[in-house]
Amino acid sequence: MKEKTKIDYTKPDITPEKSFDPFLESLMQFEKAANFLDLEPWIYKRLKYPEREITVHVTITLDNGHAESFTGFRVQHSTIRGPAKGGIRYSPDASLNECKALASWMTWKCAVVNIPFGGGKGAVICNPLKLSENELRKLTKEYTLAIRDLIGPFKDIPAPDMFTNEQTMAWIAEAYSQTQGYLEPAVVTGKPVYLGGSLGRKEATGTGLFFVLEEAAKYLKITLEGKKVAILGFGNVGSSIAKLVHKAGCRIIAVTDMFGGIYNEKGIDPIALAQYVVQTGSVTNFPDCDPIDNETLIALPCDILIPAAIEGQINKSNAAQVKAKIILEGANGPTTTEADEILNENQVFVLPDILANAGGVTVSYLEWVQDLQRYFFSEEEVLKKTETIMKQAFWDVVKIMTENKVSMREAAYILAVDRVAQALRALGRGV
Repeated sequence: MKEKTKIDYTKPDITPEKSFDPFLESLMQFEKAANFLDLEPWIYKRLKYPEREITVHVTITLDNGHAESFTGFRVQHSTIRGPAKGGIRYSPDASLNECKALASWMTWKCAVVNIPFGGGKGAVICNPLKLSENELRKLTKEYTLAIRDLIGPFKDIPAPDMFTNEQTMAWIAEAYSQTQGYLEPAVVTGKPVYLGGSLGRKEATGTGLFFVLEEAAKYLKITLEGKKVAILGFGNVGSSIAKLVHKAGCRIIAVTDMFGGIYNEKGIDPIALAQYVVQTGSVTNFPDCDPIDNETLIALPCDILIPAAIEGQINKSNAAQVKAKIILEGANGPTTTEADEILNENQVFVLPDILANAGGVTVSYLEWVQDLQRYFFSEEEVLKKTETIMKQAFWDVVKIMTENKVSMREAAYILAVDRVAQALRALGRGV
């Protein structure tokens, strides 16, 4: 019998060289705020590094009969203000340092919008595009069992992220519940609505982005109608905000995803594009558009640039080419510290990730509250509560920015770090 070809499911087709270290970026952002606040040394050291990080190795039998091992991570940066909160991503490029950075960003994000969570993050190194649904289910359940002692509705609450979705969350909830002896929907957020998920959760990050953009337009005394928009990334976040800015009268001139990009100066219909992506799997070759890559999109003459893909895509090599007047950060950590300095010099108004894309965790908080009470809100109630939280957070950050003559990012970090520091100071942990 001919031996089946063995596929390495843990490696990508092409391994890009990465010099960008997201955790180093997150540390530099934290240290700026810590220096501004003149934190006590014990608080500074307590908040600089994660409370807990774990690496796990899980093995499953693939559909072709071969056994394969995968490496996964879970990081809890902070549980000072509440349970750790953060997504789980499946990616060939996942790393412990990436999880540490994303977990810390989640701590600050939750503090900016003033919800009672800390920050967490998880990942499994794999290429999900090469795994069947059955293999993903096995992998998810084994990973959940490996981290089961860390997670729980009052300890650490995962959510969907890159290449995970509501089905993934349902598998996690089931695997965790098996260890408890009863169904516990509050262990994860981003679940299907019929398993305790929240109405409005799928579009939450995009909705939150739009609320922040609306307030920014008021602050800058501009109108959104007629503004040219370029969007880097067309996943759940990119497609959601695309539809909302389109509805507000903006003209979307370029969109990219992991496979390529499209450009049309006259405008791209995001609703038609979303339907096209469902059919084809990518934005590439969308009718009446020219091809474009990420670097060209970043440098386009436009009013609003929305990075909604991965970390570090606006950096020192391309920041000077940015012509947009507003950057609305849909992704986590899309702009490096060096790029920030260039953008500030060029008077680009950056709406930072820990404020701008906090709509997702805000609705996750509302889902968690609903699950704990077993009492559920209407979509209108969810949207209204999210709008109130996001808009209040925007003006809280603006107040610090104007009073201290700092950038929006620096102001958001000052607000977030101060809130966590105050909680730690009151608890007296580490004195």
